[in-house]
Amino acid sequence: MRELARALATKPFVAPDEKLPDALKNLDYDQYRSIRFAPEKALWRDEKLPFEVQFFHRGFFYKNRVDIFQVANRSVTPVSYRRADFSFGEGLGQWPDADLGFAGFRIHTPINKPDYYDELCVFLGASYFRAVAKGQTYGLSARGLAIDTGESKGEEFPVFKAFWLEKPAQNASSMVVHALLDSKSAAASYRFTIRPGQTTVFDVEMALYPRVDVAHAGLAPMTSMFFFGPNDRKDFDDFRPSVHDSDGLSIFNGRGEQLWRPLNNPHDLQVSSFGDVNPGGFGLMQRERNYLAYQDLESSFETRPSLWFEPIGDWGEGAVKLFEIPTKEEVHDNIAALWQPKQPLTAKSEHIFTYRLHWGPDAPKADALARFTRTGIGSRGDDSKLFVLELMGDRLKGIDPKAIKGMVTAEKAEISNIVTQPNPVTGGWRLSFQCAVKGQASIELRAFLAQNDAPVSEVWIYRWTP
Repeated sequence: MRELARALATKPFVAPDEKLPDALKNLDYDQYRSIRFAPEKALWRDEKLPFEVQFFHRGFFYKNRVDIFQVANRSVTPVSYRRADFSFGEGLGQWPDADLGFAGFRIHTPINKPDYYDELCVFLGASYFRAVAKGQTYGLSARGLAIDTGESKGEEFPVFKAFWLEKPAQNASSMVVHALLDSKSAAASYRFTIRPGQTTVFDVEMALYPRVDVAHAGLAPMTSMFFFGPNDRKDFDDFRPSVHDSDGLSIFNGRGEQLWRPLNNPHDLQVSSFGDVNPGGFGLMQRERNYLAYQDLESSFETRPSLWFEPIGDWGEGAVKLFEIPTKEEVHDNIAALWQPKQPLTAKSEHIFTYRLHWGPDAPKADALARFTRTGIGSRGDDSKLFVLELMGDRLKGIDPKAIKGMVTAEKAEISNIVTQPNPVTGGWRLSFQCAVKGQASIELRAFLAQNDAPVSEVWIYRWTP
């Protein structure tokens, strides 16, 4: 795979094949969803293996042809497109029979019940993929590579152009997928070892070959949606208290700090950078797991997965970057997080990265410190805001309330009325304070709980904007 990617990078970039009959090019969302792959035609269905694969038809947003191969018994064979493997909605299917190829695929395996093959993960569109763990529903996505995210010249979207699916053994507990990625600036190979369970884990081996120097590479990029929540619902008249796939960015940095950054839906693009050396990991998390926090019977936001990135080996100097993009509709992903190396990835050279992606209810990191579970913000007149932060964690149990101190700082703003107290309803703690906001375009805030000047909670960091 590395040799394929290396050789591809020596050639000029060729845009993906988007040739399709007009009837497929012009499908709307509902029409595309009406095209369904026949489950009984799934790859390996007849062999009753622990994994099987279904395929996506091309059309709508997904015009690129993706080549898919099966690897079995040391041989490689293409997975053939057969029109008869799909059913089409009313009025569709009126185009000449041809080898149209696939847009992507999804892997099924028993997760929740031993006799039912649940949908485990999907690879569909550009370099996007997503997964679930036991008891979860789809939410945020990962990507193979991001280039120039947030840059004024516009973002470059690499694409997976081919996949190789290793046929699993009869008793396999994991499945291996190889991928070849291409873009104007770089080519890359990937090996995904996918392990389903209470947390679904992707072991990722990536080899990147830039055609040109890539100054703004986004590694292990993840994409999510934050529409509104208790910290940011000023523009939304909605019966639901919160609408989001993720509610915060968690970072374990190389200095041993544990950070929590609640997400926003800002009026203007907000970019935050958290410089680091050899990060411990980061992730877009869905910490709020109570149905009453959402009250959406269809979307079930409380069951959306968190996604945690765990670097393997030396990742050097760089930054975790967070992008918060304004949106007026919940259908749009408006949150992105990624690792950006400090030094450009140089052309005509090999860059190897190994990491794990954990899809599940929480980060795999042990919480030695109490953590923030809710951020509420309300007005105190025109001049100030009241911040109410809820915390949970064993670290706070049995501590004398008089020994706990709330440490709060703000850049270019006055903080007052800092109060820390046990919350008898939740069994956790509450930290509240007021911040003068009049005349401020934005305020950077930082807070944590301390005992004898030593932190007993993670660090809450927040950018307030009007």
